[in-house]
Amino acid sequence: MSRVCQVTKKAVLSGNNVSHSNRKTRRRFLPNLQAHRFWIPSEKRFIRLVVSHKGMRTIDKLGIETVIAKLRSQGDKV
Repeated sequence: MSRVCQVTKKAVLSGNNVSHSNRKTRRRFLPNLQAHRFWIPSEKRFIRLVVSHKGMRTIDKLGIETVIAKLRSQGDKV
Protein backbone atom coordinates (compact mmCIF):
# COMPACT_ATOMS: atom_id res chain seq x y z
CA MET A 1 0.00 0.00 0.00
CA SER A 2 1.50 3.34 -0.99
CA ARG A 3 1.32 6.07 1.60
CA VAL A 4 -0.84 8.46 -0.42
CA CYS A 5 -4.36 9.69 0.37
CA GLN A 6 -6.76 8.80 -2.44
CA VAL A 7 -8.82 11.98 -1.94
CA THR A 8 -6.35 14.76 -1.14
CA LYS A 9 -3.21 13.15 -2.64
CA LYS A 10 -1.24 13.89 0.54
CA ALA A 11 1.99 11.87 0.52
CA VAL A 12 5.15 11.32 2.54
CA LEU A 13 7.37 14.36 3.09
CA SER A 14 11.03 14.31 4.09
CA GLY A 15 12.93 16.56 6.42
CA ASN A 16 15.47 16.59 9.24
CA ASN A 17 15.57 15.48 12.85
CA VAL A 18 17.45 18.28 14.61
CA SER A 19 19.13 17.40 17.89
CA HIS A 20 19.93 19.70 20.80
CA SER A 21 23.48 20.02 19.43
CA ASN A 22 21.94 20.98 16.05
CA ARG A 23 23.00 17.78 14.24
CA LYS A 24 20.69 16.91 11.39
CA THR A 25 19.62 13.42 10.33
CA ARG A 26 17.02 12.63 7.69
CA ARG A 27 13.50 11.60 8.66
CA ARG A 28 10.09 11.06 7.06
CA PHE A 29 6.83 12.81 7.85
CA LEU A 30 4.02 10.29 7.28
CA PRO A 31 0.42 11.34 6.54
CA ASN A 32 -2.33 10.22 8.92
CA LEU A 33 -3.81 7.53 6.66
CA GLN A 34 -6.79 5.37 7.56
CA ALA A 35 -8.37 2.53 5.59
CA HIS A 36 -12.11 3.15 5.70
CA ARG A 37 -15.22 1.67 4.09
CA PHE A 38 -17.79 4.14 2.80
CA TRP A 39 -21.37 3.23 1.84
CA ILE A 40 -22.44 4.49 -1.60
CA PRO A 41 -26.26 4.58 -1.62
CA SER A 42 -26.64 4.98 -5.39
CA GLU A 43 -24.59 1.84 -6.09
CA LYS A 44 -25.85 0.00 -2.97
CA ARG A 45 -22.36 -1.15 -2.03
CA PHE A 46 -19.37 -0.30 0.14
CA ILE A 47 -16.19 1.17 -1.27
CA ARG A 48 -12.84 0.96 0.51
CA LEU A 49 -10.62 4.04 0.42
CA VAL A 50 -7.29 4.86 2.04
CA VAL A 51 -7.78 8.46 3.14
CA SER A 52 -6.11 10.94 5.44
CA HIS A 53 -7.95 12.64 8.26
CA LYS A 54 -8.38 15.73 6.07
CA GLY A 55 -9.75 13.48 3.30
CA MET A 56 -12.41 12.18 5.70
CA ARG A 57 -13.35 15.74 6.60
CA THR A 58 -13.63 16.56 2.88
CA ILE A 59 -15.95 13.56 2.39
CA ASP A 60 -18.06 14.68 5.38
CA LYS A 61 -18.33 18.18 3.92
CA LEU A 62 -18.96 17.42 0.24
CA GLY A 63 -20.48 13.94 0.44
CA ILE A 64 -19.13 10.62 -0.76
CA GLU A 65 -21.02 10.77 -4.09
CA THR A 66 -19.39 14.09 -5.06
CA VAL A 67 -15.91 12.95 -4.06
CA ILE A 68 -16.22 9.65 -5.95
CA ALA A 69 -17.48 11.46 -9.07
CA LYS A 70 -14.51 13.84 -8.89
CA LEU A 71 -12.04 10.96 -8.50
CA ARG A 72 -13.53 9.09 -11.45
CA SER A 73 -13.40 12.21 -13.64
CA GLN A 74 -9.68 12.53 -12.82
CA GLY A 75 -9.16 8.96 -14.03
CA ASP A 76 -8.57 7.31 -10.65
CA LYS A 77 -9.78 3.74 -10.30
CA VAL A 78 -12.45 3.72 -7.57
